[in-house]
Amino acid sequence: MDLSFSPEHEAFREEVRTWIASAMPPEMAAKAAVDANFSMDESMEWHRILAPKGWVAPHWPEEHGGPGWDAARRFIFTEELEKLGTPQLSPFGLSMVGPLLMQFGTDAQKARYLPKILSGEEVWCQGYSEPDAGSDLASLRTTAEDKGDHFLVNGQKTWTTYAQYADWIFCLVRTDPTVKKQAGISFLLIDMKSPGVEAKPMLTSGHTPAFADTFFDNVKVPKENIVGKINQGWTMAKALLGHERTLIAAVGQCGRAIHRVKRIAAKQQRGGRPLLEDPSFRARIARLEIELEAHRMANLRALASAQLGHAPGPESSILKLRGSEILQQAMELAMDAMGENALSWFNEPGVVSPDEQWVASFFNYSRATTIYGGSNEIQKNIIAKLILGLPQIGKA
Repeated sequence: MDLSFSPEHEAFREEVRTWIASAMPPEMAAKAAVDANFSMDESMEWHRILAPKGWVAPHWPEEHGGPGWDAARRFIFTEELEKLGTPQLSPFGLSMVGPLLMQFGTDAQKARYLPKILSGEEVWCQGYSEPDAGSDLASLRTTAEDKGDHFLVNGQKTWTTYAQYADWIFCLVRTDPTVKKQAGISFLLIDMKSPGVEAKPMLTSGHTPAFADTFFDNVKVPKENIVGKINQGWTMAKALLGHERTLIAAVGQCGRAIHRVKRIAAKQQRGGRPLLEDPSFRARIARLEIELEAHRMANLRALASAQLGHAPGPESSILKLRGSEILQQAMELAMDAMGENALSWFNEPGVVSPDEQWVASFFNYSRATTIYGGSNEIQKNIIAKLILGLPQIGKA
């Protein structure tokens, strides 16, 4: 396993840095410099800046409009975006349903949906979790009844990220309640403008409207909107989640969060000197940096495997698990560094510096990282069963 990058790849890294610095609008760059929250409109603005360059979907093959990069260039590009704090693109079309359609979709579905995902003309969201079916996704109860030329969908999805901005939603629905729960699920594409679809945003503890409850009341969905065969949605769901968990390894994001801790600690005074000079606080930072470096090595191992053409496997659960934990720990350190100022984030602008204004919001939102994409408890089960070969509790 070679974890070093070639001179060509390092030259590509410099090209990415230079281009991003010139392409980001000044207002966006200023917000990125202080790690401020970006709105959905700003994320879509950045999407439309990347699209003409051909860099909006680094993992897409050339035949579908992607740059055709190898795994190393995709890794470098993602890492540089995270380091520079650019707006995060919505992953649901670009990184989830888009690649899934390339693998399982019909030619008509690819021609209909992929170009508009790439251009940003249509925004997607994910309809997986339900009030009583989160990490235990196979227990979902949203139904799709076969009505001949269409399905009739009824039920509710929750934690639907940015559903209020989406044009389409890809959903797991129950099409056969008489079989094993994983076997009776299908994968549907649903127009959010269909009669009977309603998205109700909810305010998170981070004071962002990131999630919504999405309701389906006798929604008619054309038969041609099923991806793959009926009752085979679980196979596609597992494939999609494997890519999602690899994406949320968040190596660059974690590194940026630790850098933010250092920036805050350098300004905060404790005992008449900067907190960053305190040996015990420096030791906490150092330990987290060591954990991040180990996580980065694990991510590079997955990258080396991808370079050989291997699809993401159960090791993606390790990346999701550690990335989410390290990010949470970094935000906890940032809150500790702020001290009593950590409680003032809801106050008027100017109470805390721009560097610190959104720390508490990010801290609150980071609590979700160990839940979304499959809770970390579920990831540990996957690791135990599929990597370590440990028997399941209650089974021989």
